[in-house]
Amino acid sequence: MSQQAEFLWYIPNQVVAGHRGDSATDGHNSLDTLTRHAKALEANGWTGALLGTGWGRPDTFTVATALAARTDTFEPLIAIRPGYWRPANFASAAATLDHLTGGRVRINIVSGKDNLDAYGDSEGDQAHRYARTREFMELVRKLWTEENVTYRGEHFQVTDSTVVPRIHVQGTRRHPQLYFGGASAAAEQVSATQADVQLFWGEPLEDVRQRIERLKALSQALGREHAPLEFGLRITTLVRDTTEQAWADAEAKVAEMAKTQGAGWHDHRRAVAVGQQRLLDLQARGEVLDDNLYTAPGKFGGGGAGTTWLVGSAQDVARSLRKYQDLGISKFILSDTPYLNEIERQGQQLLPLLRG
Repeated sequence: MSQQAEFLWYIPNQVVAGHRGDSATDGHNSLDTLTRHAKALEANGWTGALLGTGWGRPDTFTVATALAARTDTFEPLIAIRPGYWRPANFASAAATLDHLTGGRVRINIVSGKDNLDAYGDSEGDQAHRYARTREFMELVRKLWTEENVTYRGEHFQVTDSTVVPRIHVQGTRRHPQLYFGGASAAAEQVSATQADVQLFWGEPLEDVRQRIERLKALSQALGREHAPLEFGLRITTLVRDTTEQAWADAEAKVAEMAKTQGAGWHDHRRAVAVGQQRLLDLQARGEVLDDNLYTAPGKFGGGGAGTTWLVGSAQDVARSLRKYQDLGISKFILSDTPYLNEIERQGQQLLPLLRG
């Protein structure tokens, strides 16, 4: 078994209720409701949660700050976009929140396309986008770990810049970890050199094994200067008391998706990125891959982590997740709907098996 695993959840950061089949209730995105999610995560053994990002959603950093202020151990994994933030502004904001929370901040850098015109961003082709992302990550890390930084990049420049408050070093943690996704060749070069954690969506075990090996080789070939790259899995886990009940519920959920062509599910469909296309292509290989990786949701609009699901009893799903851990995955971001109910169910049934 590889290094100690960490288990995070997902908090829907949405204006419209009912995300991915969630309970459509009044006040679903109020601070009180979102705090109930965060406190339930604390109470049920989760480390924290990913907060999604995108124009047309509440500002992720603001939501994360509010939830951090209302909790004690909850660690927000804050998704942000380099075109939405300037590196020095972001480094300062994150350092401040990290200071105020005693080191509970994690960052997920997102490079996928967004409604750029709405907030005045502009970017060129894929090469330009990832070159900018690489500079953003490199500069933010410098601002967190060095003082009087002068940086002259193609996309960003600072002169004699010192971010305060300074990040407090905790053991091997020098600064908030930088999570990063992306499956294209350009994305993998960024990850191999600049990310702390590479996130994968729910691909079959052999596909993930190959990607881990490729990224390790790429890190060596490109002369990575940081601690070894870690790996994470973002996936839907549909857990029920029995295998039979889980599959019955999974098939019923997909049938409901089919009626509406996945309305309320596909928040990764603005442009189909390489990683998303990899997930959609899995359908051609079978409806169930490995032991219990369900590809049918992708037929009806399930996007991102909603495209493939691990389905089964807690024992079934734990067995599958341990196989990913054996490959080198150490960060798990799980979810199912209704989100609040499943925080408790999976916290009580699944996490003890994964930590046992």
